[in-house]
Amino acid sequence: MDSFTPGMVIIDIVNKELTELMGGSQAKLAKSNKPPTVIMMAGLQGAGKTTTSGKLAKLLQKGNHRPLLVAADIYRPAAIKQLQVLGEQIKVPVFSLGDQTSPVEIARQAVQHAKDNGLDYVIIDTAGRLHIDEELMEELKQIHNVVNPDEVLLVVDAMTGQDAVNVAESFNKQLALTGVVLTKLDGDSRGGAALSVKAVTGCPIKFAALGEKIDALEPFHPERMASRILGMGDMLSLIEKAQANIDTDKAKEMERKMRNAEFTFDDFLEQMDQVKKLGPIDQILDMLPGMNKAKGIKDLKVDDKQMGRVEAIVHSMTKTEKRQPEIINHNRRKRIAAGSGTSVAEVNRLIKQFDEMRKMMKQFSGMMGGGGKASKKNAMKQLKGLGGKGMKFPFK
Repeated sequence: MDSFTPGMVIIDIVNKELTELMGGSQAKLAKSNKPPTVIMMAGLQGAGKTTTSGKLAKLLQKGNHRPLLVAADIYRPAAIKQLQVLGEQIKVPVFSLGDQTSPVEIARQAVQHAKDNGLDYVIIDTAGRLHIDEELMEELKQIHNVVNPDEVLLVVDAMTGQDAVNVAESFNKQLALTGVVLTKLDGDSRGGAALSVKAVTGCPIKFAALGEKIDALEPFHPERMASRILGMGDMLSLIEKAQANIDTDKAKEMERKMRNAEFTFDDFLEQMDQVKKLGPIDQILDMLPGMNKAKGIKDLKVDDKQMGRVEAIVHSMTKTEKRQPEIINHNRRKRIAAGSGTSVAEVNRLIKQFDEMRKMMKQFSGMMGGGGKASKKNAMKQLKGLGGKGMKFPFK
């Protein structure tokens, strides 16, 4: 312990305490001994119940389960249609009796339908209101009494701050929640909601929604959230994302090309495609330790339009130009700019950055290959030089 500074010891203590405050370890979803397992989704209107129901169905599907989505929100215009569209998108059946049947009867018949058709999870998307009222609570209690759910998950918008805590407290008093799903939890500053909701309800946070995509729902890991709140990154989640989305054989081949400086624009497109599968770049950077403090990184936002323009430039190159960027002279650059709807300056910038990236890869392959002190020193100098120039995306 003598080698640690007091600051390090305090961070370690705070990290452990934060983890304990948020539940200590990951809370698993309940599973009924006799299928189907019934999950009731509750929450205020606008918290993201319907979308979260679809995301949860997708997550269960990945675990080889057969979920059924139930459209029990008969009040919000287009709520039933929204759930049906989500169901079609992920190929999960949606049970609906329209908006004239009572939600209690819809829920009852849906559970029977699941039993009759061998479906092992039932996710009931209940109605929300703009605020908590007696009518909403009474209806939820009736559904609860009829279907006797294994899970009652409260969907809470993490961006609403203290309101999220008040909502959680009110629902928990009347409904006996079994867990919480935090939506829009894609930033360190919103970790406070995770702390407060767990403390007030005593219910574990079971899932966190970290984006708008249908697969952007993850089991909630208290230790990882504590690490992110403290700015220590979340490498485990990043590794899991990579393992789920990246083709290992392609990655090995790409590593070989980088090591031998054979990286081409075709490979660059392939890499962009792999990165896009991981999700928004600012979220990926957010998981890397220290990145939230790095100068310029914190404000980095790369939208799909920017990536699309880079792809357009590369697609406007010939096969030979992609393999041998050094042959791209001024006339070729003019043609590529015209073909991609960009300017020659933007084409120049992309080619220059690509060239610098290849040089850096070559330097690092020498460094990793056990080069002497001189090569390591040179590699670090090269990296600092690139950092100083600002390795920005071609279009800001």
